[in-house]
Amino acid sequence: MVMDKHTCPWGLKTMHLLKSQGYEIEDHHLTTRAETDAFKEQHGVKTTPQTFIDGKRVGGYDDLRRFLGKPVKDPKATTYKPVLAIFAMGAALALAVSWLMSSGLLSVMSAELFISITMCLLALQKLRDVDGFATMFLGYDLLAKRWVPYATIYPFAEALAGVLMTAHALDWLSVPIALIIGGIGAVSVFYAVYVQKRELKCACVGGSSNVPLGFVSLTENVMMFAMGIWMLLK
Repeated sequence: MVMDKHTCPWGLKTMHLLKSQGYEIEDHHLTTRAETDAFKEQHGVKTTPQTFIDGKRVGGYDDLRRFLGKPVKDPKATTYKPVLAIFAMGAALALAVSWLMSSGLLSVMSAELFISITMCLLALQKLRDVDGFATMFLGYDLLAKRWVPYATIYPFAEALAGVLMTAHALDWLSVPIALIIGGIGAVSVFYAVYVQKRELKCACVGGSSNVPLGFVSLTENVMMFAMGIWMLLK
């Protein structure tokens, strides 16, 4: 579909994929809604673009990837990629800030910044859809099950603690927050996953997460709790 206000992204991806595989392409644009509807009805399909190779219909973008032996992403598949990406970015930012402050790449400061910045990034994902996060969080958090508002408060508390710990400010506030939410979270995840052996999705990166509740989720909470203990000892 190539219209005045819309160019189909899947069409562009299909073109690129075919060119990368050495195919010569004859591109036919659907420039109006009427043309698009007529095309779908003619070929008995629900989506565009549709690829034809040697006169035979292959199908849409995913069908083409399968035809070419390329992997096709399952939107319902569980994955750790979102939280691992956040951890990686948190580490990169921590090293960058530590280097800027002339503390060296590997130092106590960089370790502290890694945890606090990662807390902020994880909180940001939750704050994108607080209600969605809260709904998923209520499925396993022990305190939220007993006091529902805690599920809404949690992402704001995590964000506040992360910002304050990054600045090393108001330890009297950030430390208790980290200890409380990190401690309760760790116990909740451990109980749900390792005691009850439930298979749940983690709300750690927001309400639309496909991240399995487990070791990575436990790590987030243990990091917060450990950061609280460290700041308390300091």
